[in-house]
Amino acid sequence: MYKRSGLLFLLIILFFFKGNGQDSSAITWQAHTEKSGIGEFQIVFNAQVKQGWQLYAPNQDLSGAPSMELIFADSSLSFKLPFITEGKSEKHSVALFNNASFILYPGDARFSVPLQIKGTIPARIFGSLNYFYGKEDSFYTGNYTFNAALEGGVNAASRIRINSFELKHPVSPCGDSGTAGKGLLSIFLLGLLGGFIALLTPCVFPLIPLTVSFFTKSSSSGKAHAFIYGFFIFLIYVLLSLPFYLLDHVNPEILNTISTSIWLNLFFFLIFVVFAISFFGYFEITLPGSVANSVNSKSGGTSLLGIFFMALTLAIVSFSCTGPILGSLLVGALSNNGGAIQLTIGMGGFGLGLALPFAVFALFPGWLGSLPKSGGWLGSVKVVLGFLELAMAIKFLSNADLVEQWGLVKRETFIAFWVVIGVLISLYLMGKIRFPHDSPVKKFSASRIGFLVFFSVATIYLIPGLTNTKAANLTLISGFPPPLCYSVYKNPVNCAKGVEPLRDYEQAIDLAKKLNKPVLIDFTGWACVNCRRMEENVWTDPEVRKRMLDSFVVVSLYVDERRLLPAASQTVYTTRDGAQKNIITVGDKWATFQSENFHAVSQPQYALVSPHETILTYTKGYTPKAKDFIAWLDCGLGAFRK
Repeated sequence: MYKRSGLLFLLIILFFFKGNGQDSSAITWQAHTEKSGIGEFQIVFNAQVKQGWQLYAPNQDLSGAPSMELIFADSSLSFKLPFITEGKSEKHSVALFNNASFILYPGDARFSVPLQIKGTIPARIFGSLNYFYGKEDSFYTGNYTFNAALEGGVNAASRIRINSFELKHPVSPCGDSGTAGKGLLSIFLLGLLGGFIALLTPCVFPLIPLTVSFFTKSSSSGKAHAFIYGFFIFLIYVLLSLPFYLLDHVNPEILNTISTSIWLNLFFFLIFVVFAISFFGYFEITLPGSVANSVNSKSGGTSLLGIFFMALTLAIVSFSCTGPILGSLLVGALSNNGGAIQLTIGMGGFGLGLALPFAVFALFPGWLGSLPKSGGWLGSVKVVLGFLELAMAIKFLSNADLVEQWGLVKRETFIAFWVVIGVLISLYLMGKIRFPHDSPVKKFSASRIGFLVFFSVATIYLIPGLTNTKAANLTLISGFPPPLCYSVYKNPVNCAKGVEPLRDYEQAIDLAKKLNKPVLIDFTGWACVNCRRMEENVWTDPEVRKRMLDSFVVVSLYVDERRLLPAASQTVYTTRDGAQKNIITVGDKWATFQSENFHAVSQPQYALVSPHETILTYTKGYTPKAKDFIAWLDCGLGAFRK
């Protein structure tokens, strides 16, 4: 398999928006296999090229990258290049590559590659085909994801839907039945806090008195119009969450998959670094001026449409300040794996926090005089937010590292980054560090001193986390850094080897039958903050630990585990809704197992089942109080003894 070229990736970015526009239907593909011997097959790709377009033939070098690349989900499958080609091709010089000549297919073509499989032949093989195509002076990249049946192949026994599970009729009615949305309040409050923080940025704060004065002086119904203006701000941010429902409807697990994606977490890491640099004042992130001008031209006046466009204008012109805060909120809600509803609740909270002052000050215009005057303090708020964006960036880098287990951001490394950021914030508030547009700090206000004390104390609190001592267990930020055992130290002091869960459901059921114990299923994830909080703060409680060790068979199923299943275990699964889903990784299997049997996609989720696969109680979600978790475990034991 060829290596990807960074140069080609750059060319794609540069030329992606040139030419006549990309057409996703320009090249259509079909894949199948043909058996040629024992364990030997041909993987065949038939390409249909739309008139006017051209497909780059395989076995060519495009500035260091292959013109066609075959990737299988199971790296143990071996194939032999070059591609065998069939079809009418033409040779053309391409201006993009300094008029170098390449073989192109202007019509249908067929490509095949010999494939060899040792051992058990799987029922299907999964993979992707990367290719390039163009039209005149345009140049695009394409990706075809395929699964193809293999003659004589078999699927390894792998159950996903357990028919004996009756989720609505457990043996005992204890657990979280009907409380699936209990965590939404915290999401809403975080969104509300984000909205209030956004108010304190230079893009929004000066607009409060101007906008309120416009409404209160414009007409006798100005106060009502100000309330409508605030409502439209709230509505606009809620509407931004609606596209996620389409994704959630297509596949309930898709938001979970997105939030635990390695590449997306790395992308978020880079985006948050960019947000931070923007907040430091080196450049501004803004929407295109044409968009703002177009919307602004429709605003003004006292009609409902005019007020709506005024609210939309605020959302657009303040984007350079609110965008990074809103991005933090969106990504945070997405990482909680609770589906699109969490995004709506969080966005609604943000919109309400941003809109509330406009309505309140319209109702009590005399309060405007109590607002602090705009000034350099707004720039300081923005810089501090920039440092906090860097802290968030480290979290997303850590998520990717945990999912892949690279070992790049161990617990102490993570905390060291946060300590450095805390020190830099403190030095900035002391006036020892300055950024563009900052004025010298001539006097310390009470609020600056308060924030200086807060960040200094927070930094001092983090320092023991760098040591290999009992004090390194920083319970206030439990779940945010990597787990206690994911450490740079060879023998971490706090890494208690107490509960050692199994990692496979079938193994857990087999062991439960031998020991005659119920099974505690822990749906978890490497990037799940609340999962780590439970493991570090609740599972370590002596009474909880005793019950888990003595009375249950514990199995942890990681829904974001990217390790590939053996080829014979990879399959296409039909969900209860009739959708087709590729089960390729361990995480695919357990995420589908959770959604099919327990109708949930959030983590942590705990379930208690008997050795003969009867659901004992309703499931349990994040439970920060050990006594509540103990009560649920005891209820499950009582149900098992029935």
